[in-house]
Amino acid sequence: PRAPSAAELVRAAPAPLQPYLRLMRLHQPAGTWLLYLPCTWSIGLAAAPGCLPDWRMLSLFGVGAVLMRGAGCTINDMWDRDYDRQVARTASRPLAAGDISTFQSLVFLGGQLSLALCVLLCLNYYSIILGAASLSLVITYPLMKRITYWPQLVLGLTFNWGALLGWSAIKGSCEWSVCLPLYFAGVMWTLVYDTIYAHQDKRDDVMIGVKSTALQFREDTKQWLSGFSLAMLLSLCVAGMNCNQTFPYYSAVAAVGAHLTHQIYTLDIDRPEDCWKKFASNRTVGILLFIGIVLGNL
Repeated sequence: PRAPSAAELVRAAPAPLQPYLRLMRLHQPAGTWLLYLPCTWSIGLAAAPGCLPDWRMLSLFGVGAVLMRGAGCTINDMWDRDYDRQVARTASRPLAAGDISTFQSLVFLGGQLSLALCVLLCLNYYSIILGAASLSLVITYPLMKRITYWPQLVLGLTFNWGALLGWSAIKGSCEWSVCLPLYFAGVMWTLVYDTIYAHQDKRDDVMIGVKSTALQFREDTKQWLSGFSLAMLLSLCVAGMNCNQTFPYYSAVAAVGAHLTHQIYTLDIDRPEDCWKKFASNRTVGILLFIGIVLGNL
């Protein structure tokens, strides 16, 4: 028998709990993976040559990713509940649908952030400060779509913080010649997958006056995505060279390139279900790279 999906697990939870689990988006784990994977790359690259990545750190960051993504979604829905009611895809979100109150979600947010802080306090001092520094991004990101056509860029800066944090959690500080190209590669990757994601909502976004890269790039989307992908691959090569990565790593970077090429080439920006499928397939991109890092290290 196959393992139950995240959505099925949420539906099986006690009824009073379900709105909170949906508020955290536990039923849509794609975003949690996309937050977690840059952490795994960084932890993997920081492992000593010939060694597997630190499984304790990988588990700790896994818990942190679930909590911080949940907190991010909660903040997002608190800012956006009036917008969400006007978009077919988001009208059923717990806050927009009135399943829970703003006060309840605020208390729940406090709980998630407190647990995330406990995870952060398990790390070294450098990483605690570095991790805390990302909170301003988490809180302000949801406002960006009201201000700029580039909210995806701010999401990238927020979502890939783990590329810095994973390394510092292992090493006690950041080796910028590795961490910055890795972080930049992650930001470029987010611009690819989140622009694809934003194409699902572009009609609604125009009506309610929300901005996105999907609306900025329009028919030129594929050229932009190709540029971001190229920048990502080059940055990954720089990061790899700066920490003496080996052949399996570069093979994985090539596989990532092939996956992104196929994704962009076959993307239909006017079919929301295709956009969602392409968006969700980015988990494979992250896992491919992680496997390449682990094998490259060994």
